[in-house]
Amino acid sequence: MKAPRWLPLPLGLGIGLLGGIGYAIAAPPQYAATSYVMVVPDRADSPTALGFAQAYGRVVTGSAVLVGAQAAAGTPADRLRGHVQAQTSPDAPMISVTGTASSGAAAARYANAVAQSLTATGNRSATSTGVRLLVFSPASAPSSPASPSAALSAAVGASAGGLLGALALLVRPAPRREDADGAAAVPGPAQEPAPRETV
Repeated sequence: MKAPRWLPLPLGLGIGLLGGIGYAIAAPPQYAATSYVMVVPDRADSPTALGFAQAYGRVVTGSAVLVGAQAAAGTPADRLRGHVQAQTSPDAPMISVTGTASSGAAAARYANAVAQSLTATGNRSATSTGVRLLVFSPASAPSSPASPSAALSAAVGASAGGLLGALALLVRPAPRREDADGAAAVPGPAQEPAPRETV
């Protein structure tokens, strides 16, 4: 029996749904905690402080900062690099340092250790830069994970599977036209016209 043409759509939905549920079950929860570091002008002006904030934001995951943070973080610098990321604001001299881990306490510990190390690294050059760094808001351990829930993972998986199924329908060749009996119409033999009667 020939499979129906619309079969790829529900098949893709089902596979995507199962994949999303499986990912939610297998993937460990991830927690995120953020510490904020502010660049304060000492002898410089505010635009200069904003420029230094952008510069310091790019060295958060550098070796000098991570080596200084590894003792307080309780993890080697190479491993710590994969658990920390930084963002800067275009309008304020602020750097956000976000730590991620499988527990909320570890995520906060990573973020605070790197923020403190960044502050110490920047303040060693305060005499020449004219700006100082300070931890404006330390990270606290989150109570809930930042990773998506099982329902969200299932919805995303089903959506992706449904999209692939719909694309499979679009690229499949269209079926040949058939007559009402289900077979291709075959022309019959030509018939000769009947002879005319003469009076």
